[in-house]
Amino acid sequence: MDRLTAMRVFAEVAKRGGFTAAADHLDITRVKATRYVRELETWLGTRLLQRSTRRVSLTAAGEACLRQCEQVLAMTQDLKSTVGERDTAPRGQLRMTTSISFGQAHLAGAVAEYLRRYPDVAVDLMVADRAVNLIEERVDLAIRITGELDPNLVARRIAPCRSVICASPAYLQHHTAPADPLSLKAHNCLTYTNFGKSEWRFNNQQGEEVTVAVSGNLTANEASILMESALAGTGIVQLPTYLANPKIDDGSLIELLPEWSPPELVIWGVYLSRQHLPASVRTMLDFLVEWFSDGQPWEQDQYRHETKGLQ
Repeated sequence: MDRLTAMRVFAEVAKRGGFTAAADHLDITRVKATRYVRELETWLGTRLLQRSTRRVSLTAAGEACLRQCEQVLAMTQDLKSTVGERDTAPRGQLRMTTSISFGQAHLAGAVAEYLRRYPDVAVDLMVADRAVNLIEERVDLAIRITGELDPNLVARRIAPCRSVICASPAYLQHHTAPADPLSLKAHNCLTYTNFGKSEWRFNNQQGEEVTVAVSGNLTANEASILMESALAGTGIVQLPTYLANPKIDDGSLIELLPEWSPPELVIWGVYLSRQHLPASVRTMLDFLVEWFSDGQPWEQDQYRHETKGLQ
């Protein structure tokens, strides 16, 4: 039995004094209205209505039941209104996560603009050096940068993410710049713990592909750590352009092998389910796609000029 519907039918019968009037108002048959009330009485184990040929009236149990049913129905309507409104108008808390480097360099600024557009949303942004479990840590949206997303994840593509090979002038003062990808074997290469730790892949505009075995004395799971080490002259590093470009512009890093490109990664928005997607998640995804729609801001001349001027 649909108990909420049975409560609603019972309340209408009590309010209108009869099954026919209640059935007409609810747009159901009189037989169905009668059956709902009888099933409610069976479930409660008591008679709720006194029936006569012309009118029905409440028993003492029916009067007590009516008050409770009205409270339950009111609470149901309040819940529907509150949650339903949130599904159409973004509001409430949105819990997000991303990498430390991307969060600091670009997502924080994007979120600030989103909050200006949607002031009823409160973002809880968690930056981490690991892939966060969305269910266990109650995360609504994860921004992940990868070349191979788990096919079991629900995700939306936000933007591409290029990488470059670079080193500091201090390192290159003591080491000859690599002339081609294979020359990297002779260099101290700073690598990521989770991918590309022992091999770097490249391709060029002619369609050639090269895989190089690399090694070095530093491995880290955060791009910003590798960048700081490269700035200190430790070795050659592969960095996302969102970190590298401002440093290349101000001369702190020098791009190497510009004719060879590491595989392009993708910035993804990962979330739990496409069904009943909260308005805050939906609008944040739409906003981030729009934010990056004209090309990544860290690769636009105006942004790079402004960033350089702030350093």
